[in-house]
Amino acid sequence: MQNLTRLFNCSLTLQSQRIVAPVALQQLRTKTKVVEKPTPGAGQQFRRIVHFPEEYTVVPLKITHLAGRDPISGRVVAKGIGGGIKQQYRWIKWVRDGPTEGSAQEERVVEVLNDGCRTAKVALVAVGDELKYILATENMKAGDILKTSRVIPRIPVRPNDGDAYPLGALPVGTRIHCLEKNPNQPCHLIHAAGTFGTILRKFDDKVVVQLPSKREFAFDRTCMATVGRLSNVEHNKEHVGSAQRMRELGNRPRSGLWKRKEGKHGRKIRRLPPMTTIAPPPATKEQELRLTLNL
Repeated sequence: MQNLTRLFNCSLTLQSQRIVAPVALQQLRTKTKVVEKPTPGAGQQFRRIVHFPEEYTVVPLKITHLAGRDPISGRVVAKGIGGGIKQQYRWIKWVRDGPTEGSAQEERVVEVLNDGCRTAKVALVAVGDELKYILATENMKAGDILKTSRVIPRIPVRPNDGDAYPLGALPVGTRIHCLEKNPNQPCHLIHAAGTFGTILRKFDDKVVVQLPSKREFAFDRTCMATVGRLSNVEHNKEHVGSAQRMRELGNRPRSGLWKRKEGKHGRKIRRLPPMTTIAPPPATKEQELRLTLNL
C-alpha cells in the first residue's frame, strides 16, 4: 500500500510539472519590448541619409539608404519606401550670393545633368575658380551666362532664365523659383520639377508671390529668387508603366485598399485662404552672464 501511495504522489508531481512548464514558456513568449518610433510626415526623411562634409564640394556624396526604417531603432516607419536603384547625390548650393552694389556677377553653365535624388535637373555652374550645382531652368543649356546681384534698382530689371535677383528688383508677372523664405536664410521654396511662382503685386516693403499651391504670401523685398520655370516639365505626366519600374524608383507595393477619390480623401472644392505675411525668424535668446566677485 505504501508503494502505491508513493507512485501516486510521484505521478501527481510529474503532472504538475508538465502543466506548469508550458505556462512559464508562454509568459516569456508574450513578453514584449516597447520601442518608441517616430511618426511619418513630421519633416523627417526615411528614404536616405546624405553624409555632408564640412566644406562644400561638387563630388557626389555618399548615401545610406534607410528603406523606410527609423535609423535609431531599425523599425519600419514608412511602409511605401524600399529598394530602388542606387543614385548619386549632388549637393545643391541654395544661396545665390551676389554683389550688393555695382554690376551683376556673371556665371557660366558648364553642364546640365539628371539627378536621381530630385525631380528637376541640375546645372553645374562655374564662378571664377569655384564650381557649384544649382537647379536648372526649363530653357537652360550649357554655355549660358547667368547673372546674380543683390542690388534693387529704381527701375525693375529685365532678367533671363537662371538669373538671381531680389524680389524688389523683378517686375510684376515674373516666374520665379528657389525663393528665400526670409532674407539670408537657408530655407528656400519651389524646388519640384516644372513648378514656378508668380510675382503678383508689391506694397510697402513686401512683394506678394503666388506659390504653385495657388496660395499667396507676402515676402520681404530683399529675399533672393531665381528667374524662370524649373526643368523637367513633363515629370508629372510621366507614365511608370510596370511594377518593376516602380520598384526601381524605390517604391514598395501597396495593399490597394486606399482609394484616393472616395471618402474623406476625395476632392473638396474650398475657397483659398487669404494672403499670409511671412513673419521674420524668431530672435535668438541672449546668453545670461553671471558675474562673481571674490573678496
